[in-house]
Amino acid sequence: MKVLITGGAGFIGSTIASALLDAGHVPVILDSFVTGRREFVEGRIHYDGDIADATLIRNVFAEHPDIDAVVHCAALIVVPESVAEPVLYYEANVLSTLRLVESLLDCGCTRLVFSSSASIYRPDDDFTVDENSSIEPLSPYARTKAIIEEMLEDISAASALRVMSLRYFNPIGADPRLRTGLQLPYPSHALGKLILRSDNGLPFIVTGTDYPTRDGTGIRDYVHVWDLAQAHVAALERFDDAVADHSTTAINLGTGRGTTVLELIRAFESVVSHEVAVEHAPRRPGDSAGAYTRSDKARELLGWNAAYSLTDGIADSLRWFDARSAALPDLVFASAT
Repeated sequence: MKVLITGGAGFIGSTIASALLDAGHVPVILDSFVTGRREFVEGRIHYDGDIADATLIRNVFAEHPDIDAVVHCAALIVVPESVAEPVLYYEANVLSTLRLVESLLDCGCTRLVFSSSASIYRPDDDFTVDENSSIEPLSPYARTKAIIEEMLEDISAASALRVMSLRYFNPIGADPRLRTGLQLPYPSHALGKLILRSDNGLPFIVTGTDYPTRDGTGIRDYVHVWDLAQAHVAALERFDDAVADHSTTAINLGTGRGTTVLELIRAFESVVSHEVAVEHAPRRPGDSAGAYTRSDKARELLGWNAAYSLTDGIADSLRWFDARSAALPDLVFASAT
């Protein structure tokens, strides 16, 4: 199978490409390299450009007419930035996806796996969700994902497009072979910040301690990025059985276990064998209490379960942080602040 991956030079997209290669498939990568890394596409078929560029998309399909499906990972993803710059997020995520889909239909490609987000949900009182839970995004970033899903549903109903939206929870870890990993010098997610601040002897800032969770801190479902990548391979291999004509389906990708921020810190301490200093701060704009999945849909449709534990993800993240300065030598990893 040959698969076009938009955003295939980023953290998740590049890991999906590795998983596809390991499974005997051929990834074709399209990335603007705004945040993606050229090191992550070395030796792989890749194109430099924007997903909204119809001429580029036509050229990709002209050179690879045997592309069977598209995995759409290209997006801006930082919640506080989306609050500060919503126009940027609606243009980059929603408008560019619309242009991409127009091009895909023009090229006769009708299988699309969309990288969505669990941040679109309104959790139940126990902070669990499934694919039928209420949609109530709390940030512009999350709203772009919800809007795209609605847009794709409308387009699918009126065309040959079929869509599987994979709603990610919180990816951690790295490719276990360390081919790729988180490429940003200043991660916006909790584990990345925890690693940086611990390495620099700084206290970790817990943003929000008044949520109605078991310890007052936000709760998340931390899923290893290699598990996410394996889910994409299964989604592509089982796409035709899982998605009917003129339809869309959504599948949660998580472990089914909720972990609070304080529990994440304790798990981190168990891996590094030392205590972490902690300071408390108010919630950030756009933050939510969080959620974790109670869905069995991924197992039923994809035959997929998360195989890696929270501590596995922490350990692989640490291994990547140790290796990334050599893997990405031109990127400056300065002290965390």
